[in-house]
Amino acid sequence: MGKATTKRCPHCQRLERRVTALTEELGSLRAKVVRLQEQLATAQKTSATSSKPPSSDIVKPPPPPAADAGPRSRGGQPGHDRHVRPLLPAEQLTEGPYTHALERCPDCGHGLQPGTAAPRVVQQIDVREVPLVSVEHRSQAGWCPQCRRHHYAPLPSGMAIGGLVGPRLTTLIAYMKGVCHASYSTVRKFLRDVVGIALSRGQLAKVIGKVTAALEASYQEVYEQLGKQALLNVDETGHKDNGEPWWTWCFRASLFTVFKIDPRRSGDVLIEVLGREFAGVLGCDYFSAYRRYMRECHVLVQFCLAHLIRDIKFLTTLPDARDREYGERLREGVRELFRTIHVRDKLLPEVFAVFLEQARRQVVKAATEGVPASRHGENMAQRFRAHGDAYFRFLTTPGLEPTNNLAEQAIRFVVIDRRITQGTRSEGGQRWCERIWTVIATCCQRGRSVFAFLSQAVEAYFHKQPSPSLLANR
Repeated sequence: MGKATTKRCPHCQRLERRVTALTEELGSLRAKVVRLQEQLATAQKTSATSSKPPSSDIVKPPPPPAADAGPRSRGGQPGHDRHVRPLLPAEQLTEGPYTHALERCPDCGHGLQPGTAAPRVVQQIDVREVPLVSVEHRSQAGWCPQCRRHHYAPLPSGMAIGGLVGPRLTTLIAYMKGVCHASYSTVRKFLRDVVGIALSRGQLAKVIGKVTAALEASYQEVYEQLGKQALLNVDETGHKDNGEPWWTWCFRASLFTVFKIDPRRSGDVLIEVLGREFAGVLGCDYFSAYRRYMRECHVLVQFCLAHLIRDIKFLTTLPDARDREYGERLREGVRELFRTIHVRDKLLPEVFAVFLEQARRQVVKAATEGVPASRHGENMAQRFRAHGDAYFRFLTTPGLEPTNNLAEQAIRFVVIDRRITQGTRSEGGQRWCERIWTVIATCCQRGRSVFAFLSQAVEAYFHKQPSPSLLANR
C-alpha cells in the first residue's frame, strides 16, 4: 500500500508565501534603517564635534548648569579680576596735564580745604585731521639735436616706482586690504571720506600689486626654510579662484608661517614644497595626501589626536551597539591619555614617561582588541595597526604637539578672509594672498607690528633697497 500524501491547504500556502515575503521585506527595511542611521550620524559628525577644541571637549566637559541658576547678568562677573587700562606716561602726552580745582562745596556752598585723596585723573586720546603730504617733482626736458628727441631728467626712485601714492599711504592701503579684510570699495570710501583723497579701483589694484612685489623676497626667504624645519605643522583649506576650487596650504613652523595657494590637494604639493628628503616631523591630520607623503618619502608624521577624538566620538553615535561599545572603550583610553598629558607639570619627568607609556598601551589595546565585525570598527582598528605609532610620536620627540591645533589656528584668518573676499581672480591675487597672509601670521607669531613691517618692505621696494627679513626680531 503506497505512502499517504497530505495535501496542503491552498489558503495556508498563500499565507506562508505572504509571511516569507513580509519577512524578507522586514529584513530589507531593517537594513535600510541601519544605513539611514549611519548616514544621519555621518551628516551630523562635523556639527557635533567642531564647536570647541576636541581635547578639552573630551577631557574637561563643561559642568552642568545648576538647577536654580538663572540667566547670567551683563557686564563683569563676580569673582573676575577687574581690568583697568594703565594711564599714558607723561612723555606720551601732547598737552597737559591740566589741573581743575573746586573752591566751594557743590552741595552746601561751604569753602573747601585741600583734600588728602589722590586726584582723579582722566586722559583722552583723539585723532587730529589727517595730515596729507602732497609733493610735486618736475623732470625738465632736454632736446637732443643729434637724436632729434626729448630726454627727461630721472626722478628719485621713490617717486619713479611709487607714482601717485607714497610709501605710507601704500602701506595703509595694503594694511586695510590684507589685515582688515576690506574690499576695494571699502578702501575707496575710507580714503575719500577720512583721508580726503579719491583713488580709482584700478589705482588701488596697482598699489596692491606693488606691495605684492615688495614682499616677494621676504616671502621667498621663509618659503625656502620650510624643508629645513625639525618640526612642522601642515593643514589645508578650500580656496576659490575665479569660482574654481583651489586649496590654501598652511605650513606653520616654530618661528614663522607660510601659505601657498595651489590647485592640487595631494601629496605632490608636499613633495614640491618640502622635498623628498624632509628630515623633520610633520604634524597633520589623517588626510590621504599626508599618508602618501609619509609612505613614499619615509617622512616621520604625528597624526592629530584631536582629529582622532572626533572619529572616535563618531563611533559612539552609530546605530550598531557593537560600534558604540567599541567607541566608548576607545574613547575612555584616549581620555586617560589626555588626563595624563594635563598633569605633566605635577609629575617628575621619569614618572610622567611611565604613566604616558601606560596610557598609550591602553589606547592601542582598546583599538586593536575586541574589534566589532563592522565597517567602521574594522577601519579604525586597521588605522591603528598601520599607523598607530604615528599617533604617539610626540612621546619621544621633545617639543612636538600631539594635535595639529597650531596649523588650524593659523589658518582661521584665511577662512575669515575667504568668507569676505570670496577668493581670488588671477595669479596676481594668489601671490598677494600668499604673501600678505604669511606676513600677518609670522608677525603675529613673533610679536611684530604688521604695519611696521609692511612700511619697511614698501620703503625698501620704492628705494631699490634689500627687503626686510621676516625672521628678524624687529
